[in-house]
Amino acid sequence: MRQVFLLSLFVVHAFLFAGCAGGEADFEETDIATLHDRMQRGELSSEALVAWHLERIRQLDMNGPELNSIVEVNPDATAIARALDAEWRNSGPRGPLHGIPIVVKANIDTADRMKTTAGSLALAEHRPAEDAFLISRLRDAGAVVIGKANLSEWANYRSSRSSSGWSSLGGQTRNPYDTRRNPCGSSSGSAVAVAANLSVAAVGTETDGSVVCPAGANGIVGIKPTVGLISRSGIIPIAHSQDTAGPMARSVRDAAILLTAMTGKDPEDPASAVSPAAVPDYTANLAADGLQDRRIGVIRSHYGAGSHPDVEAVLDAAIEALQQAGATIVDDVDIDMSGAFRAEHEVLAYEFKAGVEAYLEQSDAPLRSLAEIIAFNQANPEAVMPIFGQELMLAANEKGPLTDPAYLEALASARRITRTGIDSALEEHRLDALIAPTNGPAWLTDHVNGDNFRISSSSYAAISGYPNITVPAGFVSGLPIGLSFIGAAFTEKRLIELAYAFEQATGVRRPPEL
Repeated sequence: MRQVFLLSLFVVHAFLFAGCAGGEADFEETDIATLHDRMQRGELSSEALVAWHLERIRQLDMNGPELNSIVEVNPDATAIARALDAEWRNSGPRGPLHGIPIVVKANIDTADRMKTTAGSLALAEHRPAEDAFLISRLRDAGAVVIGKANLSEWANYRSSRSSSGWSSLGGQTRNPYDTRRNPCGSSSGSAVAVAANLSVAAVGTETDGSVVCPAGANGIVGIKPTVGLISRSGIIPIAHSQDTAGPMARSVRDAAILLTAMTGKDPEDPASAVSPAAVPDYTANLAADGLQDRRIGVIRSHYGAGSHPDVEAVLDAAIEALQQAGATIVDDVDIDMSGAFRAEHEVLAYEFKAGVEAYLEQSDAPLRSLAEIIAFNQANPEAVMPIFGQELMLAANEKGPLTDPAYLEALASARRITRTGIDSALEEHRLDALIAPTNGPAWLTDHVNGDNFRISSSSYAAISGYPNITVPAGFVSGLPIGLSFIGAAFTEKRLIELAYAFEQATGVRRPPEL
């Protein structure tokens, strides 16, 4: 299925790569500002840049190490890039992403010839009639959506024994730092595409960890914003109280460029009513001395089911770098999460059923209920469920409406525990942000036992709906470890400034050796 999506385009794109890009161009690790500078000087076209990335997808994603991060390429990507080149010549760039190739997770609607599938064979031919609001924003900024990224099927809400990065439509995405290992999920393909330089940047989505964990495990920057900052309309959901899209890039500045472009109020998403009236420029005021006189709290406990001495060493080195950059460290800040995970589990089960069925109806999808999805999976077990089942879907399908007292109590409890914990810690210690390891070393992909999450700090920000930014912080046995910066609601700008200063002080990011 995936090869049918991709193969027919690459003869054309290989020709363009050889002709327009000269066959000698190398855009690996090149940031948006540098690309735009070359475009401004007439040294580079979007058409050539898109061709280079599509050829790299052919070489590394379909062939070679077979990273399997892209489930579908945009058949109109070259034509879009060519039109944007003409527009630049005639009237200048339309926005900060003009001509820049990006990929988006396959659970985000694009009104083009690509599908929106959540990685599921049940939605293999689903073409929404309208772009998601955030896609419209990105197109307005000039981005070229060159493909859809593979993901953990249904954003990893199908089975408690799933393998992150696996979908029945796209197969298993592989970590480019060690292809035997897992890329984490559910925005697996988005992270791998950026890490392996298959795309300049990407968009993922997160309910709990699905942006920051794959970003951390693949050595890139990921921003999980405050819920409501970015519209969720046109995105296949898990849980409206925690869901958000987020940018993924190789640098903090590039991620901030995407965040600025994606942010905005959407009348179709009530949560975005709390988004700032005027969209901030998240790239403004980024400075290498941005940590000077800042107070940072360290979360050392309760950030996973286990610990790892080498991850602790990465954290200690990060703390030293923060101090050297002028920050005051408060170590160790305790946030009591007792009861939050149990409440989150209940909330997600209720909201998944309600949210998915609303999406299916609004987007005119081929299936219209969670029960129909379950039935499709049961009718096609060899293709859809060869390695794990759908017990999370079955449990969610038994839930009642969102007026049930059990749901309302769980939602209130989850928010109270996490928001009170974070707000109290920030206030008590007069902190600008909290930090914690984003992830542990990537585990060996295991289609028998499923995922092996040992270290994760994502739930603090995920359950509360607060922002979380991960930045490369170090390596354990060659595997990337990220550092998360967590703050109060709508403090993205401050967190980005802190993350940028940390990135400049450490310079940890290095590409995988492919």
